[in-house]
Amino acid sequence: MIGKIISIVDDKVFVSLDINIYEYTNIIGKNVVFYDQNSKMVGEVLAIKDNICTVSLIGEINGEDFIYGDIGKPSFSAKCSFITNEELKVMFNYNNENNLTVGHSHIYTNYPVKIDVNKFFSNHFAILGNSGSGKSYAVAKILQSIFYDSPSLPFKTNIFLFDAYGEYQRAFSKIGENNENINYKVLTTDLNSDEFEVIKIPFWLLGVDDICLLLNITNQIQIPIIEKALKLVSYFATDEKEVIKGKNDIIARALLEIIFSGKSPIEVRNKIISILTKYNTTNINLDIVLTKGGWSRTIRQCVYVDSSLKFADIEIVISYLETLTTNDFELSLPNGSCKYTMQDFLMALEFALISENIMSDETAYSYSNVLKVRLNALINSDYARYFDFEDYITYEDYIRWLLTANNGNKAQIINFNINYVDDRFAKTLVKIYSKLLFDYITKNHKTNTMPFHIVLEEAHRYVQNDTDVDLIGYNIFERITKEGRKYGILLGLISQRPSEISQTAISQCSNFLVFKMFHPTDLEFVRYIISTADEIVMNKIKVLHPGTCIMFGTAFKFPTIATIDRPDPPPVSSSCNINEAWYVNN
Repeated sequence: MIGKIISIVDDKVFVSLDINIYEYTNIIGKNVVFYDQNSKMVGEVLAIKDNICTVSLIGEINGEDFIYGDIGKPSFSAKCSFITNEELKVMFNYNNENNLTVGHSHIYTNYPVKIDVNKFFSNHFAILGNSGSGKSYAVAKILQSIFYDSPSLPFKTNIFLFDAYGEYQRAFSKIGENNENINYKVLTTDLNSDEFEVIKIPFWLLGVDDICLLLNITNQIQIPIIEKALKLVSYFATDEKEVIKGKNDIIARALLEIIFSGKSPIEVRNKIISILTKYNTTNINLDIVLTKGGWSRTIRQCVYVDSSLKFADIEIVISYLETLTTNDFELSLPNGSCKYTMQDFLMALEFALISENIMSDETAYSYSNVLKVRLNALINSDYARYFDFEDYITYEDYIRWLLTANNGNKAQIINFNINYVDDRFAKTLVKIYSKLLFDYITKNHKTNTMPFHIVLEEAHRYVQNDTDVDLIGYNIFERITKEGRKYGILLGLISQRPSEISQTAISQCSNFLVFKMFHPTDLEFVRYIISTADEIVMNKIKVLHPGTCIMFGTAFKFPTIATIDRPDPPPVSSSCNINEAWYVNN
C-alpha cells in the first residue's frame, strides 16, 4: 500500500501517503489501483502536496478487461497501490497479438503502446497537431506497422494516401521486402518524373458532379448544361456509322427548336449555319440537297433570307428534319463504355450551349459561357495531361489498375503525390478520386468485403465546409464519413488546423491521435467535437513534446500518452536546419 484514502470529492480521491516520495521517480501521471472487495478501480496521480496525493478515477479493471469512464467510488477501507505490470497489460491491451505496436508509453519507460487494428481501421480516424509535432511520423509508423508487425499477411489492404508534399514517397519502400505479394505504388503529379507514374484519370469516367468540381461551378444554372453536354459527348465522339440515327436526331431536334424559337429569320439562319458548320453528319449538313416540286435546293439555300426578311423555303427544311427525328430515341448519360476526351466534351458543351438557346438569356449565358472558358483553359494547360489516358479502360479495370503495382502484383498502399499542382486543382483531384472510390465500393461490392482507406495529409485543405452541398447536393468527404463505414470505405484525416475541417466530417471520427496544439481555436474545436476530451486531456495537449501524442477513441481502452517510435524509413518532413543553411564553416 502507498497510503490511505482520507477524502473523496466527485471523481477525485485524496490519499494520505505512507511512502517516502523521494524514493520514487515520475509519480505524477502514473496509475494507482484501489482494491475494494472484488473490484479494482484505477486512477491517475494528478498532484502531490503536503504528502497528500490527488488521484483522478479513470476506470475499472474487470478480469482481463479495462472499462474506461464513469465508475463507482472506492470505499475508505480500499487498499491503494501502484499498478502492477499485469494490470498495465490489461489497460494497454498488451495481450492481443493482432494489435500493432506504434510507440511506447510516455509514463512507463519502454512500455509498448499498441493500437487495436480492427477497432482503429474499421472506423474513421484523425491525427491532429501543430506543424512539426510528429503527425507525419505517426502516419508512417502506423501504416508501416501493418506490414512489419502483422502476424499474418495483410494482402487485402487497400490504402490510398494523398500526399500533399511528397514526404511519404519513400516511406513505404520496405513494406514488400519479405514478400513479393506486398507492394507499394506511387502516382505523382510531377509531369517530368522519370521514376514514378504520372497520375492519369480517364476523362470518360467522370460524371456530372466530377465535371462540376473540375470546372468550379458557382451556380446551379450551370449543372443542366454540363449534364446535357455529357449526354451528347458520346455521340459526337463515336464513329458516325455506329450512332448515325441518334446523332441525326440530336442535331435535327436542335435545329427545329431554333426554327420555332420565335427569333427573327436572320437570327435563325445564323444559328442553323453555325450549328451545321461544326456539327453535321452525312444525312444532315448545309449541302444536303432537298427536292420539292421538281426543283432542288441545299439546306444552305433554303435558309437564305431575302430582302423582305423571309426564308427562301424553310418548310421543306422543317419537313426533312422531322423525318430524322425518332420517338424511340432518348439521350442518356454515358456509362463509361465509350472513350472520349476533354476536346470531345468541349465540342458537346458548345453544341449544348447553342441548342439550348442559352444565348437568348443573358444571365444563363453569362454563367454557362464561363464553363466553356474554363474548359478551354484546362485543355490548354499542363493539367490536361492528367486526363490524357491513352487506352480505353472500363471503370472496374481502372480501379484494378490503381491497385496494381509495377511488377503486376497487387499494391496495398497507393501514394498520390499531389505536390506539383496548385491547391485548388489538388483539392479537385482528391475529391474526384474519393468519389470514384466511394462509388466503386458502394455499387460493386457487398458491404464491408473490400475495405478502402483514404488517408488525407493536410486534410484541412480538402475537407472543408465548401459550397458543394448547396451546388451539387453533397460533400463527398461528409458523405464518406456519414455513410462509408457500413460499406467499408474509411477516411483518415491528418491536419494541423482541425478547426478548418468540415465539422460534419471530423465529428464522425472514432479514433484520435492528438499531438501538441496551442492555437485557441483549434483547442476549442477539439474540445467541442471530442466528447472524451476532458479538461485534463486538453491541458496535456498544450505541453506535449514533439513525437508524443494523446491517443483516444474506440481503439484505445483509455486516453494514452505515447511517444511514437521512429518509422523506418521516415517521411521527409524534418524542419529546416538553420545552422547548416545559414552559416559557413571556415
